[in-house]
Amino acid sequence: MILTLHGPLLPIRSSTMSALPMRLPISQTRQLIRLQPCCARSLSTFSEHSETPRPRVKRPLTEKEKDLIAAMLRVDHAGELGANWIYKGQMAVLGKDPKVGPVVQHMWDQEKFHLKVFDDMIAANRVRPTALRPFWEVAGYALGAGTALLGKEAAMACTEAVETVIGEHYNDQLRELLKIDHPEVDKLREVIKQFRDEELEHLDTAVDHEAKKAPVYPGLTAVIQQGCKAAIWIATRI
Repeated sequence: MILTLHGPLLPIRSSTMSALPMRLPISQTRQLIRLQPCCARSLSTFSEHSETPRPRVKRPLTEKEKDLIAAMLRVDHAGELGANWIYKGQMAVLGKDPKVGPVVQHMWDQEKFHLKVFDDMIAANRVRPTALRPFWEVAGYALGAGTALLGKEAAMACTEAVETVIGEHYNDQLRELLKIDHPEVDKLREVIKQFRDEELEHLDTAVDHEAKKAPVYPGLTAVIQQGCKAAIWIATRI
C-alpha cells in the first residue's frame, strides 16, 4: 500500500493540544480534544532535543498495518461524505440568512476539500469505500436540514456535537498512527492532523454562534453524538 495524496494541503497549524478527558460535558469541548505537549511534540518528525536522526529502516507495511490504514481511510472518507451532506442540508435552509449563511458556507467549503483529499487517497490506495454511501448522504442531509429547520442555534448545536465526536475520532487515529514508524504513514498523519484542527475550528465557530441556546440543547447534542459514534463504528466495517 502506498499512501498517495493528490493536491496541496492547506497550511497546517502547530497548536498545543490538551488530553482527551472521558465523557466531559459538551461545554468543555474547547479543552477536550487537545493533546498533551509531549504528544504534540511526538507528532513531529523532529525534536528540539533529538540528536541526528537515524535513517529509517525500509520495510513493507505489515498486513495488519495495511488493514488498519484501509479502515481509517474508509471511515474518514465516509465521515467527510456525511459532513458534506449535513452542511448541504443546512445551506438549503439557512443559505440566504445574511449572518449564518456565509459561516455555514465557509465550513462546507472546508469539508468539500476534506472529501476531495480522501476521495483521491481512497482511489490511489485501492481502498474499498463504504458500501453505505447512499444512506450516509440521506442521513446527513436530513440531519443538517432538520436541525436548521429548528433554528440557527439548533444547526450550530448539530455542528458542535458532530465536530466534538470527529475531533476525538481523529485524535484516536493519530494515537494509532504514532505507533507505526513508516514514511508512508507520515502523509496520512499530516492530513489527519490538519483536518482535525479544522474540525475543531468548526466546533468553536458553532459555540461562538450560540449553539448552546438551541432548544433542548442537552438532549439534541447527546442524540447526535451517539449517532455519530454509531456511524463511525459501522463505516469502519462496512
